[in-house]
Amino acid sequence: MTFRPIGTSTLSVAPLAFGGNVFGWTADKQVSFALLDSFVDSGFNLIDTADVYSRWAPGNQGGESETIIGEWLRQRGGRDKVVIATKLGAEMAPDKKGLSASYVRQAVEASLKRLQTDYIDLYQTHFDDLGIPVEETLGALADLVQTGKVRVIGASNMTPDRLEQSLVTSQQKRYPAYQCLQPEYNLFDRENYETNYEPICQKNNLGVIPYSSLASGFLSGKYRSEADASKSPRGGGITKKYLNSRGHQILNALDDVAELYSATPAQISLAWLIARPSITAPIVSASSVDQWHDLAKSAELSLDSNAIKALTDASAY
Repeated sequence: MTFRPIGTSTLSVAPLAFGGNVFGWTADKQVSFALLDSFVDSGFNLIDTADVYSRWAPGNQGGESETIIGEWLRQRGGRDKVVIATKLGAEMAPDKKGLSASYVRQAVEASLKRLQTDYIDLYQTHFDDLGIPVEETLGALADLVQTGKVRVIGASNMTPDRLEQSLVTSQQKRYPAYQCLQPEYNLFDRENYETNYEPICQKNNLGVIPYSSLASGFLSGKYRSEADASKSPRGGGITKKYLNSRGHQILNALDDVAELYSATPAQISLAWLIARPSITAPIVSASSVDQWHDLAKSAELSLDSNAIKALTDASAY
């Protein structure tokens, strides 16, 4: 398995990241530990989480995912064998959100404590804070890099203009620059990233770690009719958004390519992303070890140019 650099940083990762949003939500502590063990044993190393995961689950306050990862790190050891990526900025409480310098300092300490580590490999702004100048946020992040609490910084959910402004500001102020972007990107949701972000990422050598890599599960082929909406709590939203003529066209192309490679539509969808020149490591989540093993096979697939063209053409926007 070929490891890839995150931007121009010293961080190097396998071409698939594990999404920690399931930890403390659909995966309890025991299952989460098993997933993390299997992930690392499979040769992968990038674990993506956020301070707010999984605040949306009943009874949760946020921080559950980081806490589980921290307990796993303490029990298993091998901190230097994994790349821990977390995020800040989402609302943890009415007075705990945003990207002000004071909150950046507060948020990183809370994440470090939950993760039971003295440094974060990749610290990402989860959502932009339009009320705060980019200079303020970048200055605070620069301090974290200087003190060794953070190795590399990245961004997610930021407009193209603010992303470019941030990159220019880092250069002017000689601050550490964002080394990666975490956008929504998959075979169905292509236009926004490819039109507005991919040119910026390629121009500035940014790594790209896309979320929603399987379009909320649609690209697994699990949802093919309105009747399939009952297969999960979010099934109704999935069928409403994705189940149209273009969605069916993409699923048909996935079926054809999957048959050629003796693979599943989910594996082919991820393999297409991995083959995209600007992509570093798509994020995937799993709630069982078997599900993870199935998804991990995507990193072993090497799609030929005909397969890539068939999928790219079928998903044209």
